[in-house]
Amino acid sequence: MPSEPPATPPGARAPDARPPSARPPSGSTEDDGVKAVLHHYLRTARRDLRWKLEGLTERQLRTPMTPTGTNLLGLLKHVASVEAEYFTGCMGRPSGIPMPWLEDDAGPNEDMYASGEETAQSVFALADRCAAASDAAIAELDLAAVGHVPWWTNGTVTLGLLLVHMVAEYQRHLGHADIVRELLDGAAGLAPANSNLPGEADGADRRWWEGYTARLRALAEAAPATVPTG
Repeated sequence: MPSEPPATPPGARAPDARPPSARPPSGSTEDDGVKAVLHHYLRTARRDLRWKLEGLTERQLRTPMTPTGTNLLGLLKHVASVEAEYFTGCMGRPSGIPMPWLEDDAGPNEDMYASGEETAQSVFALADRCAAASDAAIAELDLAAVGHVPWWTNGTVTLGLLLVHMVAEYQRHLGHADIVRELLDGAAGLAPANSNLPGEADGADRRWWEGYTARLRALAEAAPATVPTG
């Protein structure tokens, strides 16, 4: 029986999404300043998260891999939604993108999974729309532009703060995606064309990794089963 086709063909990307350059801008005035650096890291994080979803079936993308339900499609839906809300709604320029899972009457965690009415393709399209709306706002606003986040205790913010916050948000969830993807099919790595892991050229073939994890497991099993103090 043929396997289920992947929901995302390898290498697929939104047609109008420009890949971030390999090197971040310098941050100098001549290089569009710190704003260009923060935007670069935001766009790189978006790219890397989409890469973590490539080549998987819709079932795999939806499968919860932790006791709290963490799943790849839900991670994408969540970060795309909150990104658009921060950069558009909180900066006084609502995107108009319907996101009922963020409304006050939404159920718990509705932004962390795709409903039965949603598909992987609809979540990818949502992420593209959210990124486009966010990029438009970022392009038109200065770092010092003031906005308001109503669900924060001290809700007065600037675009610069929100850029730092969203880079951190993406990176946190990219860590989740790293682990979930490796548990699903063994795929691992930092970014497209850069695994940042020992490879066969370093002598790290499948047998090496099996031995490596066995050594770590032995070290763990020999350690005391007590909570460290101090």
